[in-house]
Amino acid sequence: MAVKIRLRRMGAKKAPFYRIVVADSRFPRNGRFIEEIGYYNPLQEPSLFKVDADKAKEWIANGAQPTDTVKALFKKNGVL
Repeated sequence: MAVKIRLRRMGAKKAPFYRIVVADSRFPRNGRFIEEIGYYNPLQEPSLFKVDADKAKEWIANGAQPTDTVKALFKKNGVL
């Protein structure tokens, strides 16, 4: 099972916010997920990013691969 840490789009049309979830890579973007570990709101100024760093590091240690976007957010906010 290939596990990814990725963004799950929420919110209204043209007003997105995202939940950071751990999900099987075979499931759809907004489909079933294993665990929710944080959220990201790019529309606030400054953008709001909150994640449980311990859970994120634990999932990465167990083999979960963050997507490019999530990896950039983690690096920007000091999780990785």
